[in-house]
Amino acid sequence: MSGDPEQEYFADGMVEEITTAISRLPWLFVIARNSSFTYKGRAVDVKQVARELGVRYVLEGSVRKAGTRVRITGQLIDTTTGAHIWADRFDGALDDIFDLQDQVASGVVGAIEPRLRLAEIERASRKPTGSLTAYDLYLRALALSHQFTPESFGEAVAVLQGALRIDPSYAPAAALSVFCFSWQLAQLGIEFPEPQTSEAVQLAKRTIATASDDPDVLWMIGWCLAFLAGENAAGATLIEHSLTLNPNCAASWMASGYVNDFGNRPSPAIAALGRATRLSPLDPLGHMVKFGLGLAHLYAQRYEEAIDWLDRAIVQKPGFFAAMQVIAAACGHLGRHEEGRQWVTRLREIVPDFSVTKQSSFLTRFMVPEAVEIQLEGLRKAGLPEK
Repeated sequence: MSGDPEQEYFADGMVEEITTAISRLPWLFVIARNSSFTYKGRAVDVKQVARELGVRYVLEGSVRKAGTRVRITGQLIDTTTGAHIWADRFDGALDDIFDLQDQVASGVVGAIEPRLRLAEIERASRKPTGSLTAYDLYLRALALSHQFTPESFGEAVAVLQGALRIDPSYAPAAALSVFCFSWQLAQLGIEFPEPQTSEAVQLAKRTIATASDDPDVLWMIGWCLAFLAGENAAGATLIEHSLTLNPNCAASWMASGYVNDFGNRPSPAIAALGRATRLSPLDPLGHMVKFGLGLAHLYAQRYEEAIDWLDRAIVQKPGFFAAMQVIAAACGHLGRHEEGRQWVTRLREIVPDFSVTKQSSFLTRFMVPEAVEIQLEGLRKAGLPEK
């Protein structure tokens, strides 16, 4: 839109970069650049585009150049309603065109992926139960998982069992089922029931064999193997592979942060979780990222910062049991004994037999000994009984 025909190649390159980045998301059907380019320079209605290409969403944008500065705008439109799902702008210098293209492509994909998922979840929720497919059930379970309560996770697992009855080979449903089960345990932070845990681990390992190129499946299974089975190295490898396939996935960066937390590696954990925040700053699961950052700062012995992040997680998700117990540990390390005792009282109101021994048994399942000891020492100082 600058009127400079020599900059046309930049706009074309931008479209190609974003198309390639979005195409890495296996759950999306993305029209190839050659078909998209047929609309270049034409004033067309997005509903016409949707009909002609057979798509539900259209991403459109513009580039404006002024001197050495460039502004790129983008908007994502639901063609069935005409509603704007997402809109943003990016400003930068033309000093390194390719770097700027990479930044914008990463920003666009990181921002629109969770918005698209939410739009798809809402669409599936409006469908009558008699016409639900395995994919629709998967989306309903995804919506339940976003509620992030033990009850909603349990409901999600039941819904996903229905999806797997329709399609036993549906890897995303299997991965999400294991993920929901593991987060149900992680949120409560009290025990690993058997034989359910072993069955979940086996399902995770079977799923990997059938979906080695699906980044969402990879990061979910990677997190689950690290958490449920204590297989930290194997989990980290799967998550790294996921990020190779889709480096713009906020959830995968979050999983990377957690696995680094489990290994008492606070610096890479903070870096990964910071990347997740930048990619999806308004993510409905942002409390999970904040909790991971709280853990990382606890292990880095920056207890005030840990409490700050954990407070934010609880504001976003009241009653977050795991976050409450890590705050209690941080208060213990800081010598804030009265505050720590108050948190311990609240924890034992929720789980009356919560104790150092019980928490030790839980944490040693997936965390290295030095990380476990940091938490337990803080909890002892906060007044948590040994048994």
